[in-house]
Amino acid sequence: MRALIERRLGGRQALDTARERLLANVVGDISSELLALMEQPTHQAAVLLGLVERASGLQVLFTERATHLKHHPGQISFPGGRLADARENPVDAALREAWEEVRLDPRDVAVAGCLDLHATGTGFSVTPVVGFVPGSFRPVADPAEVSETFEVPLDFVLDPANFRVSFRQRFGSRFRVYELQYGRHRIWGATASMLVTFRDIICNDKSRG
Repeated sequence: MRALIERRLGGRQALDTARERLLANVVGDISSELLALMEQPTHQAAVLLGLVERASGLQVLFTERATHLKHHPGQISFPGGRLADARENPVDAALREAWEEVRLDPRDVAVAGCLDLHATGTGFSVTPVVGFVPGSFRPVADPAEVSETFEVPLDFVLDPANFRVSFRQRFGSRFRVYELQYGRHRIWGATASMLVTFRDIICNDKSRG
């Protein structure tokens, strides 16, 4: 599986499809409120979709955000955050944030590539960075940002049957929202959308990989 992921993502150019992806998930009319919001400048951010190489197989690393945070409190996410400045690239930002949030040494991450940009309703344009993490890694959550960490088997994430679609009204429009339930953890919103993008890239046309 690692070889397949590296082939699919290696050298792939991440596209700024955040706006198109957001609009594609609108069901029905696109409100003037949403269009006005999309004209506003966005903050650049990056997250690490970490694939931990456990003895049982690849596991996807998640964090549960601390409840006191301003953006997405208590939600399930990947380690990540805003780019420090215009000079920092998404890969460096994702690795820096992973170190700050869960003490993952950037030197231990083998970056496979990046997914296309995703937009959030809070004004962020996020680049998901996919990287392999050694099985010896033991996360240490920073309580200032993370309430806990957990892992989900990659096979579970790649199975379309484990996703469901719901709908949410926001900014005057009705959005299609992906959800993935794993035990007591509900993974939804931008994080689930990134997983769907990753799944589609890795699983489509597998025979030609």
